[in-house]
Amino acid sequence: MEFDPVIDGWHPEPATASSGNWMTDHRARIALEGGERLQRKQWELLEQTSDRNTPAERIRIWERRHGLRLPGDANHRLIRVVAHQTDLTFDQVREEQRRRLARRNGDAAVLPTADSSKVT
Repeated sequence: MEFDPVIDGWHPEPATASSGNWMTDHRARIALEGGERLQRKQWELLEQTSDRNTPAERIRIWERRHGLRLPGDANHRLIRVVAHQTDLTFDQVREEQRRRLARRNGDAAVLPTADSSKVT
């Protein structure tokens, strides 16, 4: 039933959408949105472990997916979880922790990487 304020009464026919059945349209839209959410989650999961992304990007994707921040504590148990779920090594995650700490502390010096430690 649909209420029409102009006529001030109830009508026995339901409101219709483009297909003629608003309930079917609503269910189809919900199913489509659910499928899109699932695709987005799967894409983010692939991006979280992709070699195309830097360790920092992979960790940011992990943080966004889980609604958490990378812990600052070097011995936090979550560090190993992040490393495993992003296909990074424990040392790569620790390096990102150190980089973030240096940035927070306003350190202008760039933290050395494995390649920059070689002197030519």
